[in-house]
Amino acid sequence: MRFFFKSRQFKIIAAVVAAVLVLTLIFGITGTRMAPQTDILGSIIQPFRAVASSIGEAIGDIASAYNEGNALMIENAQLRAQIDGLNDKLADYEKITTENETYKKYLSIKETHDDFTFVSANLIARDSDDPYLGFTINKGSMSDIKKYDPVITDSGVAGYVTEVGLTSSKVTTILSPKIIMGAIDNRSNDSGVVTGRLEFAKDGKCVFKNLARSSSVAIGDYVSTSGEGVFPQGLLIGSIEYIGTDSVNSSIYAEIKPFTDVSEIRDVMVITSFAGQLSDKEGK
Repeated sequence: MRFFFKSRQFKIIAAVVAAVLVLTLIFGITGTRMAPQTDILGSIIQPFRAVASSIGEAIGDIASAYNEGNALMIENAQLRAQIDGLNDKLADYEKITTENETYKKYLSIKETHDDFTFVSANLIARDSDDPYLGFTINKGSMSDIKKYDPVITDSGVAGYVTEVGLTSSKVTTILSPKIIMGAIDNRSNDSGVVTGRLEFAKDGKCVFKNLARSSSVAIGDYVSTSGEGVFPQGLLIGSIEYIGTDSVNSSIYAEIKPFTDVSEIRDVMVITSFAGQLSDKEGK
């Protein structure tokens, strides 16, 4: 709108209005003392007076609309700011609610294992070249995280820490053959070790092996950590989906579907200390 008031068209209109107003003023003052021809000139000038009045009203309307437009723009900006603020609060509320629900699940683990010390962390990167879906979290040595610290979700074992920086750490997942954890069948108490295999990793599974031929493991059984190695006792690992015989040593093995879907991990807990925890050197 400010460009209109500076335009050539506006200047011409203003000049015409000014001229008409001047003429109107002159004839208004001298009208009683002028010759009869003044009536003729007055008749001629009358339409200009009407035009001037219309133009004046139009300019008033434009100025009013401009002021109202400015007020409307300010009001809209204020409303947008309020909406943005409400959206931010809603996002914060949803985040806090989700975190609270997650912490409630971890709290039940804490109640069962009061010797555990947790550090919460978020996934910040995945290793696209790792067939076992290794990932990086946003916590490191500054948060007291160490190599071989167990990493869990609210569903069960996810893996353990294999590299530690100041503010980040790399995690090797339960699908990797680098992880070998003592495990036990929760129903039959048969024990063995859980580790990863490339042929199983593509389906998101790992293997429960070194089971005695006399074992009574069954499909559907839950498997948890036995406490041998770097993992504490009693962490859920997964459920048995298939049972077979190892062609090398004739022992029994079982395919396990972990309770933690490694491909969907977003948030984890790192167990930084627990009763009977091994040192880094012992963990190797």
